[in-house]
Amino acid sequence: MPTDSHLLFDFSKAAARSGWRAVDDVVMGGVSASGLVAASPNTAAFEGTVSLDRGGGFASVRSPQRSWDLSAFSGLLLRAKGDGKRYKLTVYTDVSGISYRYPFEAQDDWETYFAPFGAFTPMRRGREVPAAPPLNPSAISTVGFLISDKQAGPFRLELRWIQAATPS
Repeated sequence: MPTDSHLLFDFSKAAARSGWRAVDDVVMGGVSASGLVAASPNTAAFEGTVSLDRGGGFASVRSPQRSWDLSAFSGLLLRAKGDGKRYKLTVYTDVSGISYRYPFEAQDDWETYFAPFGAFTPMRRGREVPAAPPLNPSAISTVGFLISDKQAGPFRLELRWIQAATPS
């Protein structure tokens, strides 16, 4: 698969699963709930329930902040399986309040997803920000996952690893 890669998170390690925080629609009055939990000895799961009640409709988790210079790579590679719902891989840089998002649909079998840095869309509070600069891979500080788009109900995205990569 990749000719060049750098492992960011190996979810078989407890340290890779710790420190993630939920940022759900409760910040705006909603009642959705999520978290990143150990799913097995080798995986973590982003799981919870999205509720459309009280104007809500999204759930997300974010990794602890770090400084990564991933400019030597062309994107992020992740190994995941899900429930057929649409998720977004999110990254944050030093650009205030903007997340960069890459959508994917996680199926119920393990798959490897590649998210090219050039395909991430800059967003703020659920809206695209066309005037924002493109994602700068040398300034990534946080990685996360988001479920939104009126997908009410329980969800589960199981994860094995995330790495920066340049595919062959």
